[in-house]
Amino acid sequence: MSYTLNKKSIASEIAKNYELSQKVSQEIVDSIFEEMKECLVSGGTVDIAKFGKYEVTERKARTGVNPSTREKIEIPASKAVKFKPSKTLKDSLK
Repeated sequence: MSYTLNKKSIASEIAKNYELSQKVSQEIVDSIFEEMKECLVSGGTVDIAKFGKYEVTERKARTGVNPSTREKIEIPASKAVKFKPSKTLKDSLK
């Protein structure tokens, strides 16, 4: 069985569990994710207890290969968000 969680379903659960309107709970969820984004953009770390940590990592520039033409290409340096699950989350997946 596959289950997908997204912002809309999180807002629905908050609305149901706390007897809030869907609009208010959606605003709360949007606010949380906006704060997380701003923290990461400014170089911070988002650390959620018993869940995990999000942080920005630097990827170095490197040489790659275009799979269709086999020619070498330069891949520029970039940033990526890395997620490290907490021990609690890892243990619950066993």
